[in-house]
Amino acid sequence: MPSTKTLPLVKDAERLESRLKEIPAVPGVYLMRDESDRILYIGKSKKLRNRVRSYFRESQNLSPRIAMMVQQVREIEFIATDTEAEALALEANLVKQHQPYFNVLLKDDKKYPYLCITWSEEYPRIFITRKRRAGNQKDRYYGPYVDTGALRSTLHLIKRIFPLRQRPQPLFKDRPCLNYDIGRCVGVCQGLMSAEDYQKIIQKVAMIFQGRTQELLDILEPQMEQAAEDLNFETAARIRDQIKGLQSLSAGQKVSLPNDTVSRDAIALAADTQHACIQLFQIRAGQLVGRLGFMADVPASATPLLQGDVSENSSHSSQKSAIGKWEFQCGVEPGAILQRVLEEHYQNVESVEIPSEISVQYDLPEGEILADWLSNRKGRKVTILTPQRQTKAELIEMVERNAEYELARMQRLSDRNSQAMQDLAEILDLPELPHRIEGYDISHIQGSDAVASRVVFIDGLPANQHYRHYKIKNPEIKSGHSDDFASLAEVLGRRFRDKTEKESSATSNVRDLTDKRNEDELSNLGSLKEVSSLSSISHTISDKPDLIMIDGGKGQLSAVVAVLREMNLLDELRVVSLAKQREEIFLPGESLPLPTNSEQPGVQLLRRVRDEAHRFAVSFHRDQRSQRMKRSRLDDIPGLGHHRQKLLLAHFRSIDYLRLATLEQLAEVAGIGPRLAQQIYAYFHP
Repeated sequence: MPSTKTLPLVKDAERLESRLKEIPAVPGVYLMRDESDRILYIGKSKKLRNRVRSYFRESQNLSPRIAMMVQQVREIEFIATDTEAEALALEANLVKQHQPYFNVLLKDDKKYPYLCITWSEEYPRIFITRKRRAGNQKDRYYGPYVDTGALRSTLHLIKRIFPLRQRPQPLFKDRPCLNYDIGRCVGVCQGLMSAEDYQKIIQKVAMIFQGRTQELLDILEPQMEQAAEDLNFETAARIRDQIKGLQSLSAGQKVSLPNDTVSRDAIALAADTQHACIQLFQIRAGQLVGRLGFMADVPASATPLLQGDVSENSSHSSQKSAIGKWEFQCGVEPGAILQRVLEEHYQNVESVEIPSEISVQYDLPEGEILADWLSNRKGRKVTILTPQRQTKAELIEMVERNAEYELARMQRLSDRNSQAMQDLAEILDLPELPHRIEGYDISHIQGSDAVASRVVFIDGLPANQHYRHYKIKNPEIKSGHSDDFASLAEVLGRRFRDKTEKESSATSNVRDLTDKRNEDELSNLGSLKEVSSLSSISHTISDKPDLIMIDGGKGQLSAVVAVLREMNLLDELRVVSLAKQREEIFLPGESLPLPTNSEQPGVQLLRRVRDEAHRFAVSFHRDQRSQRMKRSRLDDIPGLGHHRQKLLLAHFRSIDYLRLATLEQLAEVAGIGPRLAQQIYAYFHP
């Protein structure tokens, strides 16, 4: 029976052409949807028809991200506007509302940290996070900050200046913790300060991360003087200490523009064939108050070209600005990257954070539209300029130089990982580089709370989104009896058996044949053993690793090899083990380790995988052990919830007295009927 699903527009030329003709050549916003009517991408343009048509031209070299998006488009919607500025403002609102997957130009990974203020909570928390989540729209994120150490130092000092909430959860139920006694917290866990008053404190802290420290000082100084006039010397002293602490935040500034009162941002980038590293310096009252970093992908077909044509009559600063500028083929200009970064950045900040002036390294393709949109948001004129000389040009050169340093660091890291993968491929005689490496380890204490971990390294870097925990289900592995061999065999079996059952077409056919309505066809295949063997042929594993690393020696490796051979996967998967003591690498079927040096790049890569798997397993084991220690014996009784447990313990005072109680005594407790009393008695008297 043919599928009733709508074909993608790229595969339905007639419907695509009809849809494109309906789109007018006016300013506006376009929305691309998939087969589930989800919005994939939201964009703006001065001429909607031309912009949308460009996605479907064969001659158009799209980035891999956008090319993937185009293959999923089933429908295109548009909203016409009167001006380009209205289109930009509308796009910003729609992107913030719908959060389309393919609208993210900037990588939101764990490279740079953010600072989060949870305004969605009655008593907001302040913490550093490596992941910007689109959870509650009330929460505010500041960053990403390039200098992690400076961010942590700033937050530490702020927590000394202002009494803030220190813990996500209260430490005690009926009293505040030590932070309240030493003045580091106002006792929010016990409601000792109203939510309105506490949020006023958080608003002052937010001004610091908005670059409005001087504005905050201008507010605090009159408050201190007023408190002194009212003879409220304790409050005046507290505000005085806050002012001194805030002044110390900017005391160590190394970048200063003398006699400059303009609020200014300066942005520049450095790029190679794969990535663009963007730096944004926030200058407030002549001082650098923040340095943000962004990463963007450059299309694979883009080639960086160095501009070498510099006029002899050009100034020295013009020559310096020309040297190192990048131009990208296939229509991807550095100015377009900077514009997109600025759009995404200012969409996520409050209007008071928008500066009056933005200095850019390259001319923006739609700089006037962006300036109008920012001016409307700020309520004051915002100027975007490309400085060519004097102090502002030197500031851009400094920002560009910092972007180049960060890009060079990334390149060194990438080269190190490439060298390590190449060396590992030579050591293990692999046909290709091991782009995906999976590492496994077991953690327990004499068999108790046995768990396993799987970590994944892609291109030599940890891919945390692919990490997995496993609880060992083997009933023979318990406290006092451990078996790492059986545990590893169980984990590898669960890892690949689930995949092959879901993704193998042979397994799907067997499942159909085992239906009761097809018993005759099943009998023609023979025994169930033959069917089972058929299901393990022609496996298709979408996330198949190039290399599996087992933490252990020959015994652990043999156990894993046995289970992979049983599933007919040994020929598809390459597995090795790394022993801890001498960092020896063992291969299946080999009694002696490979002749390697523990300081080789390939061996060091395996060691990083092994250490990460060990860390991940141990942390999960500690969590499980901690939960078990907090667990009550009463949790194992069916039907006995937390409330009834409290009633029983309040009546009998301890589990020992509860265990000695008779059926009649148990039934006398409020909320415990004869049936539940029988279950409790049977649990303690099996």
